[in-house]
Amino acid sequence: MSDMRLIVAGAGGRMGRALTRAISETEGLVLTGALESPNSELLGKDAGTLAGLSANGVLLSADLWSLSANADGIVDFTVPQATIANVAIAAQRGIAHIIGTTGLSASDNAVIQSVTNRAVVVKSGNMSLGVNLLAAIAKRVAQSLDDSFDIEIVEMHHRAKVDAPSGTALLLGEAVAAGRKIDLATHSARGRDGFTGARKPGDIGFASLRGGTVTGDHTVIFAGASERIELTHKAEDRMIFAHGALTAARWAKGKKPGLYSMADVLGLGDI
Repeated sequence: MSDMRLIVAGAGGRMGRALTRAISETEGLVLTGALESPNSELLGKDAGTLAGLSANGVLLSADLWSLSANADGIVDFTVPQATIANVAIAAQRGIAHIIGTTGLSASDNAVIQSVTNRAVVVKSGNMSLGVNLLAAIAKRVAQSLDDSFDIEIVEMHHRAKVDAPSGTALLLGEAVAAGRKIDLATHSARGRDGFTGARKPGDIGFASLRGGTVTGDHTVIFAGASERIELTHKAEDRMIFAHGALTAARWAKGKKPGLYSMADVLGLGDI
């Protein structure tokens, strides 16, 4: 079987460089394109060199249409505006789109959904295998405990992260909401400040911490009377997200068009 040819979007960024390294370490995958924004100072630079590897001859480009002519998939950890632009081209080319971008709005998600009748999209707020297993466990716990157990989700990231709550926290929130058979949008409590009154039964609370160089810590707390269950995942290196995304890319090859999640990739859809 031939190697899967991948484009890395945002190849000059931290996640893009991690993905370039991960592809070089993964049998059956090859880097065929490196995408960057049109105003990037890194355009024309060698993706391998930027990632701390030997030069690989793949130069950063802003032209996804040209890059995608000889690709099987694109791995995209960028920003919402760039991801939505990439969605259209990936769908036209018929290549798999692996989306790890966070901060997507409801309208962004609607655009992504609109192409899935003709394109394979794997989207997750976190590509870590461990986090997605945590989400499955948290969903199962939420199914087992009634709303006498309050659910709080606490996350911490590095000082440069621009969106809150994190995509991972929202992924976990959706998981526990599904376990409780409620709508997260109408049962979400965020950013408490001042005289807020007592906690509303059934709410799912979120707290976001920012500082230092923290890659990503997430805890789902089930707080009951006189007892508390805490489920925690701590990310120590961005490479876990890169390797998870590449697992998703390999899984997506040859799949029917549709919108998939990491739960599908890991076979957790029935949990």
